[in-house]
Amino acid sequence: MVEETRESTPILSAKLMMIVVGMFGFGYLLVPLYDIICDVTGLNGKTGIIDVQAADGYTIDENRDLEVAFSATVNAAGSWRFKPEEASMRVKPGEQYTAWFVAENLATQDVIGRAVPSVAPQPAARYFDKTECFCFTNQTFTSGESKRMPVTFVVNPDLPNNFESLVLSYTFFTIDD
Repeated sequence: MVEETRESTPILSAKLMMIVVGMFGFGYLLVPLYDIICDVTGLNGKTGIIDVQAADGYTIDENRDLEVAFSATVNAAGSWRFKPEEASMRVKPGEQYTAWFVAENLATQDVIGRAVPSVAPQPAARYFDKTECFCFTNQTFTSGESKRMPVTFVVNPDLPNNFESLVLSYTFFTIDD
């Protein structure tokens, strides 16, 4: 019996080590896997990113209007003022539009901020494409600085007809070094 245990210990150890390595690898792959799933399904309100040429290739649906509302919030830990210049706009699917957001650093030191976008209702997110957005990069602000930042977007004309309005919202975060 003792001899059997001595022989199986290295095999058991190797199996347990393989499980640990497999769990680590799975955990490491979760973030990119989650991003891919969100991009494909529109899950979590993630929007698409396309280039201007692709957006220019859309056919404008002149017979349809949508309302796109804009929302801006600040993470509780941030010292910001952040808001859209307009509460909403009427848009035609396939046509490009630019909306402006204003962020102001209320802190006494320089800070870096970043906005994280979301679109609601969630199934419509896969039809909301941005060609330019301040959310693509970190924004550096000096103490008290205010910036007017654009987002250029187009609603894909393939958006199902049961959607009459969308909400584009951003949450602004302070980025630590």
